[in-house]
Amino acid sequence: MSHYDVIVIGGGPAGYPCAIRAGQNKLKVACIDEWQNKDGTYAFGGTCLNAGCIPSKAMLESSELYHRTQHEFAVHGIKVGSVDLDLATMQKRRATIVKQSTVGINSLFKAAGVTGLQGHGKLLSGNRVEFTSKDGKKEELTAKHIVLAAGSSPTELKSLPFDGQQVVDSWGALEFDAVPKRLGVIGAGVIGLELGSVWRRLGAEVVVLEALDTFLPMTDAAVSKEALKHFKKQGLDIRLGAKVSGAEKKKSGVTLKYTDAKGEQTVEVDKVVVAIGRRPFSKDLLGEGTGVEIDERGFVKVDHECRTGAANVWAVGDLVRGPMLAHKGKEEGVVVADLIAGKVAEVNYKAIPSVIYTAYMEIGRASCRERV
Repeated sequence: MSHYDVIVIGGGPAGYPCAIRAGQNKLKVACIDEWQNKDGTYAFGGTCLNAGCIPSKAMLESSELYHRTQHEFAVHGIKVGSVDLDLATMQKRRATIVKQSTVGINSLFKAAGVTGLQGHGKLLSGNRVEFTSKDGKKEELTAKHIVLAAGSSPTELKSLPFDGQQVVDSWGALEFDAVPKRLGVIGAGVIGLELGSVWRRLGAEVVVLEALDTFLPMTDAAVSKEALKHFKKQGLDIRLGAKVSGAEKKKSGVTLKYTDAKGEQTVEVDKVVVAIGRRPFSKDLLGEGTGVEIDERGFVKVDHECRTGAANVWAVGDLVRGPMLAHKGKEEGVVVADLIAGKVAEVNYKAIPSVIYTAYMEIGRASCRERV
């Protein structure tokens, strides 16, 4: 049985910074993560590095350059001739950037003295962790402190479950091997708008169905109005107050059924991205008698210092209350590592920045990147 000062369960943007800071604080640390790529390989970094923040920004940049080459360079006196899209090369670049980022975590672990364990971690009573390695072997570990950082997963529509082909989550939408002629996006939030704008610039006809009657209600009204204007100029067909009620999948595509102010409507698309939010991921995370409580929404209950109801068990990131943002999770992870080391630290929850990444172009004017 191996013993540590700190075991972190989860190697995403909340977990791996926590483990690194704990190691820098001269504690004996292990970080367990079970992220598995679609090719079967394991990687630290969680959704953010593997299938979220990092790859989406790579695709945003590539699609923006493609769009600018087609529509903007000429007014600057730059003639480039015909422009062809090589999506396979674009996707290869995205995958390379992701790999560089995730491999870099291993180097950071080594520098901080963190033991990286790839497989599944399950909290047991008495500050014990059951670790199931990627080859299926089980081992019991113990630690004085345990930090839960299992992250979150995409929310699925009951009427339109993911199939990985026609109906995909945000990860699947980053890995299309061809540009869909018609793309449906359910949800006009941060993820839906980002992915919708990527594929629109690459040539897809994009329709966004948003159940709410207002656009980006979490933002300032003036910002929301301006953003909606530019998204529409970009060519996104954004339909507000459109509540999806069902879908019919065929070989030729998907018929989405929704209801708006005009009544029942349908729209035909080739592929659908469901981007209606994320939920805390706590599958097989807790054993019996741990003392850790889950609230009615699936979040682990913690106090303002991220302490759970169990002694020396903490929880951070998307697994707990607050916005599901990578930088919020990272800050919580670092603060918890310092608190464990006996240092004074706190998270200022009143000053957490939020951002929506996209870009728009207007011929005849300077290009402007939007960071709402």
